Order: sequence, then C-alpha cells, then structure tokens
Amino acid sequence: MREAHIERKTKETSIQVALNLDGTGRYRVTTGIGFLDHMLEQLSRHSLIDLEVAAKGDLHIDFHHTTEDTGIAIGEALSAALGSRQGIARYGSAIIPMDETCTRVSLDASNRPYLVWKVAFSRPKLGEMDTELFKEWFQAFAQAAGLTLHVENLYGENNHHIVESCFKGLARALRQAIEIDPRQGQSVPSTKGVLGGTL
Repeated sequence: MREAHIERKTKETSIQVALNLDGTGRYRVTTGIGFLDHMLEQLSRHSLIDLEVAAKGDLHIDFHHTTEDTGIAIGEALSAALGSRQGIARYGSAIIPMDETCTRVSLDASNRPYLVWKVAFSRPKLGEMDTELFKEWFQAFAQAAGLTLHVENLYGENNHHIVESCFKGLARALRQAIEIDPRQGQSVPSTKGVLGGTL
C-alpha cells in the first residue's frame, strides 16, 4: 500500500495528514475553515485517495497560514507515498464542467514543481475565505508534491463553481497520474531513469 503520514508543526500551525493513494476516496478533514474542508473532501472523493487531515492554525489572524500549510503537508504526504514514482502513469488531465463553469487541469508528477494558475474570481471571499488563498493552496501543494500543475478556468461565473471545478479537476488528473501502469513494471517513467532535477 502506498501510504504516508506527515506531521507539520510551526509557530503558526499544527497539521497531521494521513493518506493512502490506493484507497476508495474516504476522508476525514478538519481544518477550522469550512470551505477548505469541503474542497479537500472533493479532492479525496474524486481522486480515490483516502485522506485524513487534522489542522489547527492561527485563524484568529486570518486563514492564510492554515491554508498554505495544509497544502504543504498534503503535498509532502503525496510525495512520500509516491516514493521513487516507479510504475506510475505520471501524466494526468481532466476537463471538469460544473453548471456554467468549465475548468481544465493538467499535471505531470515529474518531481519538478511548477504551477500555472489561470483562474480569476469576481468576488474577494467565498464564505469567510479569501479567494486569493486558493492559488496559495495550489502553489504550496504543487511545490511540496513535486507536480508540474496547470490549472485553467476556461469560463464560468459562479465563484463557488470555479473553485470546486479546480479541485475536482486536480483530483481526476491526480487519479490518472498516480495509477500504476502494469506495462511500466518497476521502471520510472523517464528516459533519465529518475524523476526530478533538470529536463
């Protein structure tokens, strides 16, 4: 089983993450930020990654540290569970429609982190959460997980739909990329024989 447990503690946050890449999409998420909980539940359910997140942060200041550090911790757990990334499909993509909204997500589990974020919002907040924090979460997650990640909202009006389609797109793309490809055997999907570093 490809599993990992991560504990991240700073003066700003205390986060525990457990995940199983070969799960069924079971989740238990408590970050203290309702909307973020909802998005992480979507990530788990649609990627079929079992995910447990318990986070406590300085929410009396704002939601920034908890949002960013949760992305880091989940990304670190994903990278640890992938290990050397032997046998994985490596690439994944998804186009997710949600009512009037459509978002495209493409990723490469390359161990070369990079984020392209082409998502705009018409409102500064969703519930109590600043919409600018969603980019911070995706940036932190991509960096810690070692993903080249492109997220592009093609069109949409409802900000809730836009964000949710981004997380569902990430989930579906991840599900493809981390699947074991039986034709790969134990090989790493790279001509270099290792993922990471330079092209």
